[in-house]
Amino acid sequence: MNEGLGDWMTVGRLAKVAGVGVETIRYYQGRGLLPIPKNAGSFRRYPASMIQRIGFIKRAQSLGFSLDEVKSLLDLEDGRNRRAIQTVTRRRLDQIDEKLGDLERMQGALRDMLLQCEEMGQASPCPIIAALVGPPPVQSPPTSRLR
Repeated sequence: MNEGLGDWMTVGRLAKVAGVGVETIRYYQGRGLLPIPKNAGSFRRYPASMIQRIGFIKRAQSLGFSLDEVKSLLDLEDGRNRRAIQTVTRRRLDQIDEKLGDLERMQGALRDMLLQCEEMGQASPCPIIAALVGPPPVQSPPTSRLR
Protein backbone atom coordinates (compact mmCIF):
# COMPACT_ATOMS: atom_id res chain seq x y z
CA MET A 1 0.00 0.00 0.00
CA ASN A 2 1.23 3.46 -0.86
CA GLU A 3 1.24 5.85 2.12
CA GLY A 4 0.88 9.03 0.13
CA LEU A 5 -1.10 12.03 1.32
CA GLY A 6 -4.32 10.71 -0.24
CA ASP A 7 -4.18 7.42 1.66
CA TRP A 8 -4.42 6.24 5.21
CA MET A 9 -1.18 6.33 7.18
CA THR A 10 0.45 5.11 10.36
CA VAL A 11 0.85 7.40 13.34
CA GLY A 12 4.57 7.72 12.59
CA ARG A 13 3.93 8.80 9.01
CA LEU A 14 1.18 11.20 10.13
CA ALA A 15 3.52 12.75 12.67
CA LYS A 16 6.26 13.18 10.09
CA VAL A 17 4.00 14.70 7.43
CA ALA A 18 2.26 16.98 9.96
CA GLY A 19 5.60 18.11 11.42
CA VAL A 20 4.92 16.97 14.99
CA GLY A 21 6.08 14.11 17.18
CA VAL A 22 4.15 10.90 17.73
CA GLU A 23 3.90 11.94 21.39
CA THR A 24 2.13 15.13 20.31
CA ILE A 25 -0.47 13.13 18.39
CA ARG A 26 -1.02 10.87 21.39
CA TYR A 27 -1.30 13.92 23.66
CA TYR A 28 -3.84 15.57 21.34
CA GLN A 29 -5.83 12.32 21.33
CA GLY A 30 -5.79 12.24 25.12
CA ARG A 31 -7.08 15.84 25.19
CA GLY A 32 -9.89 14.98 22.76
CA LEU A 33 -8.47 17.10 19.93
CA LEU A 34 -7.87 14.16 17.60
CA PRO A 35 -9.93 10.99 17.27
CA ILE A 36 -8.36 7.63 18.00
CA PRO A 37 -8.89 5.40 14.95
CA LYS A 38 -9.84 1.76 15.29
CA ASN A 39 -7.15 -0.83 14.77
CA ALA A 40 -6.71 -1.96 11.18
CA GLY A 41 -4.88 -5.22 11.63
CA SER A 42 -1.97 -4.90 14.03
CA PHE A 43 -1.88 -1.07 14.11
CA ARG A 44 -4.01 2.00 13.62
CA ARG A 45 -4.35 3.87 10.36
CA TYR A 46 -5.02 7.61 10.24
CA PRO A 47 -6.78 9.43 7.41
CA ALA A 48 -4.87 12.16 5.59
CA SER A 49 -7.47 14.65 6.87
CA MET A 50 -5.71 14.50 10.25
CA ILE A 51 -2.83 16.48 8.72
CA GLN A 52 -5.18 19.43 8.22
CA ARG A 53 -6.64 19.04 11.72
CA ILE A 54 -3.17 19.04 13.29
CA GLY A 55 -2.32 22.13 11.23
CA PHE A 56 -5.48 23.82 12.58
CA ILE A 57 -4.40 23.00 16.14
CA LYS A 58 -0.85 24.28 15.63
CA ARG A 59 -2.00 27.52 13.96
CA ALA A 60 -4.51 28.17 16.75
CA GLN A 61 -1.78 27.57 19.34
CA SER A 62 0.52 29.96 17.50
CA LEU A 63 -2.19 32.62 17.96
CA GLY A 64 -2.12 31.94 21.69
CA PHE A 65 -5.23 29.79 22.05
CA SER A 66 -5.03 27.23 24.84
CA LEU A 67 -5.76 23.61 23.99
CA ASP A 68 -9.14 23.92 25.72
CA GLU A 69 -9.92 26.90 23.49
CA VAL A 70 -8.67 24.98 20.45
CA LYS A 71 -11.03 22.14 21.37
CA SER A 72 -13.91 24.62 21.47
CA LEU A 73 -12.88 26.00 18.08
CA LEU A 74 -12.64 22.50 16.62
CA ASP A 75 -16.16 21.82 17.87
CA LEU A 76 -17.21 24.97 15.99
CA GLU A 77 -15.08 24.25 12.92
CA ASP A 78 -17.99 24.23 10.50
CA GLY A 79 -18.21 28.00 11.10
CA ARG A 80 -21.98 28.12 11.58
CA ASN A 81 -21.99 29.26 15.20
CA ARG A 82 -20.15 32.51 14.69
CA ARG A 83 -21.26 33.96 18.01
CA ALA A 84 -19.55 31.12 19.90
CA ILE A 85 -16.41 31.48 17.77
CA GLN A 86 -16.39 35.21 18.44
CA THR A 87 -16.79 34.60 22.19
CA VAL A 88 -13.76 32.28 22.30
CA THR A 89 -11.73 34.75 20.24
CA ARG A 90 -12.85 37.76 22.28
CA ARG A 91 -11.81 36.02 25.51
CA ARG A 92 -8.40 35.29 24.02
CA LEU A 93 -8.00 38.92 22.93
CA ASP A 94 -8.89 40.07 26.45
CA GLN A 95 -6.20 37.78 27.86
CA ILE A 96 -3.66 39.16 25.38
CA ASP A 97 -4.62 42.75 26.28
CA GLU A 98 -4.10 41.96 29.95
CA LYS A 99 -0.70 40.40 29.26
CA LEU A 100 0.32 43.39 27.14
CA GLY A 101 -0.57 45.69 30.03
CA ASP A 102 1.54 43.57 32.38
CA LEU A 103 4.44 43.61 29.92
CA GLU A 104 4.22 47.40 29.53
CA ARG A 105 4.30 47.82 33.33
CA MET A 106 7.34 45.52 33.58
CA GLN A 107 9.03 47.36 30.73
CA GLY A 108 8.50 50.72 32.43
CA ALA A 109 9.78 49.47 35.78
CA LEU A 110 12.90 47.95 34.20
CA ARG A 111 13.60 51.10 32.17
CA ASP A 112 13.30 53.23 35.31
CA MET A 113 15.64 50.96 37.26
CA LEU A 114 18.15 50.89 34.41
CA LEU A 115 18.07 54.69 34.09
CA GLN A 116 18.62 55.07 37.84
CA CYS A 117 21.49 52.59 37.69
CA GLU A 118 23.12 54.42 34.79
CA GLU A 119 22.75 57.83 36.48
CA MET A 120 24.11 56.74 39.88
CA GLY A 121 27.80 56.48 40.46
CA GLN A 122 29.66 53.33 41.41
CA ALA A 123 29.73 54.47 45.06
CA SER A 124 25.92 54.05 45.36
CA PRO A 125 24.19 50.72 45.74
CA CYS A 126 22.78 49.36 42.49
CA PRO A 127 19.05 50.25 42.33
CA ILE A 128 18.28 47.15 40.27
CA ILE A 129 19.68 44.81 42.91
CA ALA A 130 18.10 46.90 45.69
CA ALA A 131 14.68 46.59 44.00
CA LEU A 132 15.05 42.82 43.68
CA VAL A 133 16.26 42.36 47.27
CA GLY A 134 13.54 44.56 48.76
CA PRO A 135 10.03 43.50 49.73
CA PRO A 136 7.87 41.97 46.99
CA PRO A 137 5.69 44.47 45.11
CA VAL A 138 2.05 44.69 46.09
CA GLN A 139 -0.06 43.06 43.42
CA SER A 140 -3.39 44.53 42.52
CA PRO A 141 -6.32 42.13 42.30
CA PRO A 142 -7.10 40.84 38.79
CA THR A 143 -9.59 42.89 36.88
CA SER A 144 -12.58 41.19 35.38
CA ARG A 145 -13.86 42.35 32.07
CA LEU A 146 -17.59 42.36 31.66
CA ARG A 147 -19.15 42.62 28.25
